[in-house]
Amino acid sequence: MSPELIKPLVLGVFATLVIIAALKDLSSFTIPNWISAALALAFAPAALLVGASLGLIGASFAVGVGVLLLAAGMFALGWIGGGDAKLMAAAALWVGLRGLAPFALYTALAGGALALALVTLRSSWIRPLAEAGPAWAKRLATPGEAAPYGVAIAFGELAAFAINPLA
Repeated sequence: MSPELIKPLVLGVFATLVIIAALKDLSSFTIPNWISAALALAFAPAALLVGASLGLIGASFAVGVGVLLLAAGMFALGWIGGGDAKLMAAAALWVGLRGLAPFALYTALAGGALALALVTLRSSWIRPLAEAGPAWAKRLATPGEAAPYGVAIAFGELAAFAINPLA
């Protein structure tokens, strides 16, 4: 297989898994552990396939551990769910140190947009429309329900990764 074809295929694994995580969180308010595990396990082989240096791979693992510690603290404070914390850490491997600040910024902006969308959806004039839809839409429209923050994390990851892909 040609090197020109390998990089898009390998990088597509990241994007596909992150999008699946966002859709699962949106529809069920859970992010399956297999998604975070697959992201974490696929990182090193993918990085090697696209020609990333061992130093870059090591730095990315350090970023992943740091994000895991930060996300675990956010989980302990009740700010995010456990699936969100695991997704954030596993996906942070893929953006590394150079993409960490854009990831944080884009995730925060997407989180704010998500909060505004949920406030609107949960308003008394929109909620009846959502309640006529599928069960996941009803749950999204329920006042006081949690936010599927995996959607914001996925947006932040994809935006940061688009400007700072591996190697």
